[in-house]
Amino acid sequence: MSTVKFVKAAKLKEKPDVAKIGFGTHFTDYMFEMTYTEGKGWHNAQIIPYDNISVSPANATIHYGQAIFEGMKAFRQGNKVVIFRPMDHIKRLNNSARILDIPQVDTAFVHDALKQLITIEKDWVPAQRGQSLYIRPFIFADDGFLGVSVGKTYKMYIILSPVAAYYAHGFAPVKIMVEDTYVRATKGGLGEAKTPANYAASLHAGLVAHQKSYDQTLWLDGVERKYIEEVGSMNILFKIDGEIVTPELDGSILSGITRRTVLQVAKEWGYPVAERRISIDEIKDAYKKGHLEEVFGSGTAAVISPVGVLGYKGEDMIINNGQIGPFAQKMFNYVTGVQCGAEKDIHGFTEIVAEV
Repeated sequence: MSTVKFVKAAKLKEKPDVAKIGFGTHFTDYMFEMTYTEGKGWHNAQIIPYDNISVSPANATIHYGQAIFEGMKAFRQGNKVVIFRPMDHIKRLNNSARILDIPQVDTAFVHDALKQLITIEKDWVPAQRGQSLYIRPFIFADDGFLGVSVGKTYKMYIILSPVAAYYAHGFAPVKIMVEDTYVRATKGGLGEAKTPANYAASLHAGLVAHQKSYDQTLWLDGVERKYIEEVGSMNILFKIDGEIVTPELDGSILSGITRRTVLQVAKEWGYPVAERRISIDEIKDAYKKGHLEEVFGSGTAAVISPVGVLGYKGEDMIINNGQIGPFAQKMFNYVTGVQCGAEKDIHGFTEIVAEV
């Protein structure tokens, strides 16, 4: 497998006003597709017109959920199009594949195919700061029979969607409810993988949080219901007495690419950084003593999501008087600045893939 076939569309779509569309509602003209067959490996790589996918009603993923995905973004920097940390995302896709016994992809090949796809679709990358082209690679088992087993055939796709700034109403703190009844993931399970099952497991608790007027859920561990794991579908970080603290990666927490960025940059800025177990009781105690300075989530979609209220067992902890903390604001400005080209990228986080 050395080349990617290109199938030209008969007609191209009219591009939407990105400022007026929601997240993941519009898709570009083309998508990448690749097939895996046992004994043959990954083959038939091609960039084809975006269209519906045909699968058997007995499709293994529909019934048994053997699927993984990734999420990254491309940005416009003047006359250049860049992707933020693409190889890190592709490597994480392979880690998810390992956990779900999905065949590994050739990271260099997929990286090159992605660049080819973005180059073809470069005019879809929005030009306004905060806007981007969301990139969604995904792989699923494509066997057409009912049997609980690891698949023998797979499909991989990469689809692209222009998206507006994540914060439609401005960068502002959110209200979070600590969830101590429902569980997202456990050690030895799928928590470390980016797989649909983890998101399905989070939906009901999210609805309960919304019914109680919270924006999202903060997950505790699945055994003791004591140690903090993730917030919604993001990693969670705390600033306690000047130190940036985040839960350690223990097999039930996704290794976020934005999380890595925040921790690396925070260290370079001179902040002490710790990755360790953090109990909700420790957070409550730090809050009562006035040591809990900031709470924020990190992820591809929002980059940084400051937390203004943390609710636990009927009591609300008001973080930093409900205002955005200075560290979260500085980090948000820096990362989004690197992505759009306003900040110098001294780490090589962004990769130029096309000129427009």
